[in-house]
Parts: sequence; structure tokens; C-alpha cells
Amino acid sequence: MENSGQSGSAPGELLVVKNFIDGEFVDHCGGEWLDSFDPSTGQPWAQIPNSTEQDVEKAVEAASKAFVEWSAKTALQRSALLMRVADLLESRLEELARLESRDQGKPLWLAKSVDIPRAVHNFRFFATFILHDLNRSRIHEPTGAVQYTVKEPVGVAGLISPWNLPLYLLTFKVAPALAAGNTVVAKPSELTSVTAFKLCQLVKEAGVPPGVLNMVFGTGGRAGACLVQHPKVPLVSFTGGTVTAENIRRTASSTCKKLSLELGGKNAAVVFSDADVGKCVSTCIRSSFLNQGEICLCTSRIFVQRDIYQEFLDRFVEAAKKLTVGDPNEDNFMGAVVSKAHLTKIQTAVEGARQHGAAVHQMAEDLYQRLPQRCAGGYFYPPTVITDVEDKCAAMQEEIFGPVTCVVPFDTEREVVERVNDVKYGLCASVWTKDLSTAHRMSHRLKVGTVWVNCWLVRDLNLPFGGVKESGVGREGGDYSMDFFTEQKTICIDNS
Repeated sequence: MENSGQSGSAPGELLVVKNFIDGEFVDHCGGEWLDSFDPSTGQPWAQIPNSTEQDVEKAVEAASKAFVEWSAKTALQRSALLMRVADLLESRLEELARLESRDQGKPLWLAKSVDIPRAVHNFRFFATFILHDLNRSRIHEPTGAVQYTVKEPVGVAGLISPWNLPLYLLTFKVAPALAAGNTVVAKPSELTSVTAFKLCQLVKEAGVPPGVLNMVFGTGGRAGACLVQHPKVPLVSFTGGTVTAENIRRTASSTCKKLSLELGGKNAAVVFSDADVGKCVSTCIRSSFLNQGEICLCTSRIFVQRDIYQEFLDRFVEAAKKLTVGDPNEDNFMGAVVSKAHLTKIQTAVEGARQHGAAVHQMAEDLYQRLPQRCAGGYFYPPTVITDVEDKCAAMQEEIFGPVTCVVPFDTEREVVERVNDVKYGLCASVWTKDLSTAHRMSHRLKVGTVWVNCWLVRDLNLPFGGVKESGVGREGGDYSMDFFTEQKTICIDNS
């Protein structure tokens, strides 16, 4: 990773991010900084604190102190404050979208139409959701005692969010955690920390009490590990890679922390011969290449029934050739991938497939000649389609997390079910057919957390989101987030 710690003060020309602890922006301990690079130029544009155990300790203490008052507030009081945060986010949509685009590499149009609006929606959804939650009650017939349940906040929530949808996924954790009455110490990705920093400014402006939301910036190996290990953090929600999740699981198990782990995927689309090929191609182009393929739900394996395989492949490749890649500030479908290290990972994965006999079809062959001068050092990668690839090849088994998808033929339904399920991941899949019985059977047989039929990325926050196998533990959304961020208590009163 190109983000190496540097001692001394941050250069004045770079945006300086500070930790947010107990309602104030504070200097971090140790004095080391991490460069945050603009993916479209390859140049540093911000400096991030390389926070230490002492920084995490201060944040957890502030959150622990604030928990007493915050958890005692009514749902209506918490809702009102979170709605203010949502309104402020919406009022700064243009500014936040530009920061997100520059920090992550995604096209500006995408940040404006998806990332920031979804962050606003996350706050509004959970701010109003808590106003309609009902507790269960019943009379114990033999004694007449009144029994009822209450949902109580857990305490200090440790939240670790990824770099691909920085504010979108951070707020998907922060909003329900705060709505439920927890206080928060969050650790965003060191690659994309700027909009999290700006969120802290808006939380303070909204009047959220000091210590309720704390943000500690830095690496997962240092700040993140300290947060997971802290004895006063009873709950950890993590979105990211499987290897890191294993470390978190081992650390958390010794103290029985509540865990939510949203991890990777090797998501498949299954296209039957009766599918609407036109709709399928246009949707699979989006599902394969949106946000440079850096979405955990992106499609990276497309199984096409042999009868229509060549037709689908020809149309898919032709559509991919029309995608524009370049400056995120311009009207391009794809921007830059997040970092130089990630670009190398993608290049290595594709070259590995080529060396194992696969055919590699790369679009935008003149991409690097067409980039404007300011983007000459950026981390751009063209849409790439891999064919003639065996199922056991790493390109078909491992998450590449870039604008790369494999397109392969299949013959029978039974065969394709076995092949789709024959990976260690199980996040999502899409099925393309006009036959409802086929759709029904496939939806039940695919070992994934979400199945879309004739569509992709249609989501309602009331419904559960998460994966099976090595794609994660737990579910997020609506009741599922509330269950995670609370503990249910049963109360029995005998007033005879």
C-alpha cells in the first residue's frame, strides 16, 4: 500500500484530516501522518492521522461517558437529531460528492446520484424507523404477571468501514447504531477518510452531543485492531476483506463481542436461453463495471446457457466497448480504481488468468493515450472480459474487486447450480429467465444471501442484507440492524 506514515506536520497545501473525539477535532498521538492519494492523478491530496492505541483509548472513553446520557434520550429526541444530520448532508450534496469522487476515484455523477443520496437516506430511514418499533408483551396466565420486552442499546459500537463506498457504507452503520441509542467510535478506511471527516463537522453542527460519535483515522492494523480489542467496546461491525475479518473474529471471540461481518463475494449471473438478452446485457454491464467493479455486489462470473452464449458474448463485449473510462470529473462511466496497490492486484489477477490459458478481452485499448494530462499518473483500468476460463482458475474463484468479469457457457440447470455454488463466497446472484418455475428453483438452490431475478441492485432497507459462507456473518437493514445494535430484555412484573 502506498500510504506510508510520515513524521512531522502535515504540509499546508494538503487537506488535513483530524480525529474527532468528544465533540472536538483533536491532534492525534504520535505525530505520524498517512498520505491519501487522489486515484485519478496518483498524487497525494490529503493527510490522515496514523492514530495510535492512545487515540482509540481517548475515543472509547469519550463514547463510554456519553453513552449514559445518549442512551437515556427518547427515540423521538434521537430521531430529531439524526434528521438534522440528514438535512445537513443533503444541503452539502454537491460538496460531499466532489470530495468522495476525488478521494475514491469514482465518477462524480455516481457520487452525486448514488453515494451521497444513499447516506442521506440511511440517516432518515433509521431516524424514523425507531419511532415505529413495538415491544412484545403478554400476560402470564397462571399468575397474572405482566411480561414484556424492551430493546436496550449495547454500549460503545466499534464501526470499521471500507473504501469502496465510503460515506454510503459508513452511514449504514453509524445511523442505526446511534438511532438505537449506542455511542460510536468509527474507523473509516485510511484510503478514503475525507467524507467521514466532513460528516463529523455536520454531526457537530446538528447538535449531536459530544462523545456520541467519535472518529479515529488510521490503519486497520493499528487503530482498527485497538478498537476491536478494547474491553469497553462490546460490539463490532466490520465491512471489508475476509482475511481481516478472520483476525477480528478471533480477537472478538475471547470476550463474546457481538459481531457483524459483511465481506467479499464472487457473485454470479445465470442467463438462461429464454432470457431477455437485451435487458440482461445492459444490466450485467452495470453490475460488472459500475464504480469500477468496486462494489461487493458486483457480478464477476456470468454463466450463459450455451444456446445463446455467443450472441450474449458478442453483445456484451460490444456494449463494454462503448463504456468510457477517464477523468471522474467528466462524463465518464468509470473513473479510477482506489489505489496503486489495488491496480496492481487487478493487473496480477488478469495476467494470471491469461497465463492459465484464458482469453482476455480488454476494452478502451487506447485508454492511456486518451487520458487528460492531469490523469497521466492515475490508477485507471479498462473494462475487461475473460472467456475460455476454467472454473478452478483463480479468476473464477477469488474476488478481484475491479472492472473484470468472466463469461462462460453452461448446459443444464443442475450443472450451473453446482458451478455457481462451488466457491467459498455466497453474497448475491442474479438469475435471468422468463420462466417463473426456473426462477423459483434457482432462487432456492443458490447458496447466497440475495438473489435478484431479471434485475440487479434493487434494494429496500427493510429487508435483510448479508451473505453466507465466507461472505459474512449477520444481516443489516431495518429490524436486522436494530436487533444487532440492541439487546432484548424480558421484564416480568407481578403486581398481585
